[in-house]
Amino acid sequence: MGSCVFAFVVLGLVYTQAFASDPSPLQDFCVAENAPKVFVNGVVCKNPAHVHADDFFFSGLDKPGDTNNALGSKVTPVNVNNLFGLNTLGISLVRIDFARHGLNPPHTHPGATEVLTLLEGKLYVGFVTSNPPKLFTKILNKGDVFVFPHGLIHFQHNIGHENAVAIAGLSSQNPGVITVANAVFGSNPSINDDVLEKAFQVDDDVIDYLKSQFWTDNQ
Repeated sequence: MGSCVFAFVVLGLVYTQAFASDPSPLQDFCVAENAPKVFVNGVVCKNPAHVHADDFFFSGLDKPGDTNNALGSKVTPVNVNNLFGLNTLGISLVRIDFARHGLNPPHTHPGATEVLTLLEGKLYVGFVTSNPPKLFTKILNKGDVFVFPHGLIHFQHNIGHENAVAIAGLSSQNPGVITVANAVFGSNPSINDDVLEKAFQVDDDVIDYLKSQFWTDNQ
């Protein structure tokens, strides 16, 4: 009997993890209330009587992002923070602009799978699986689509001779982003040098040099 209960619990945990995602909506919509933040898993709903069409509208994604930064790329998000009607719907999107040689550096979205469509240019894209790490890469041309699985480290690099533009959909209203280099070497307070030296198997001079760099992002 005990083994049956244990098996049931394990199967329940597997099921929960396999289908973990933004919760399904229980009503037609739940427009985010543009009010002081409330610390709940989501955003408080506006009174439906006060909802209007503009709550489901965002304008400006046709405008190029400013790629004048160290990475040569710019991510313009459309998520629950600037399109309140996305609340509880489990989706969002971004526009990504790339200058020549621009890079959207290795990063993860803890809350989402990403599907990217290249509108202009030529990109080298890829993701790395969890342990054991395996790299999957592809060169994308205009009109090509590539999927980055939920939570895995991935990147996009402009290898063409012109600027590039992509649109990506994400399976969360607020997918989050962790840029690997920024998080490891630019955190505040910083990660202990001993930890990083052992993790990367380099001496303290290398770690000190990397920490001294100006870690920027393209968000």
